[in-house]
Amino acid sequence: MVRKNLKKISRSQKLKEFIKKYKVPTEYLSTNRKMVSKAVFIGIFIAFIPMPMQMLLVIAMMPFFKFNVPIALAMCWLSNPFTMPPMYYMEYQTGSFFLGSETLEVEMTLEWFTNNIDAIFIDLYVGAFFYSTVGSLLAYFLVNFIWRGSVERDKKLHRNDRKI
Repeated sequence: MVRKNLKKISRSQKLKEFIKKYKVPTEYLSTNRKMVSKAVFIGIFIAFIPMPMQMLLVIAMMPFFKFNVPIALAMCWLSNPFTMPPMYYMEYQTGSFFLGSETLEVEMTLEWFTNNIDAIFIDLYVGAFFYSTVGSLLAYFLVNFIWRGSVERDKKLHRNDRKI
């Protein structure tokens, strides 16, 4: 279903006009399985990294990797002002667990965070690296699995339609 919607959008006349007008390289908008799964991987990996302007990092990766940029940018939005506090808390707790360090009493305020960033920095980024890696790999394989299943279902339906 998602695959068919992506294919339908990629054939849109408005999108083609936008691409032509702004001279966007079409390989960054490709909607095949490899490009979409790489985009999901990159977007989710960056979404779990505690840093400002994550979308700029996605754009900076464009010359080095070929992936569907709009999908990668959308995946970055998984970490938004509503999801950041629980994500970062989870990452901090996990990093503290992996490093065996004592956790601080966390308050969900910007003041507490700025006052204690030096004490939680390493634990936070160890946890962020863990969740970035695990989350992006799981999403990558899940997208591939769902995409292949969708193709197989379509082939089976097509074969059944031809028999009738």
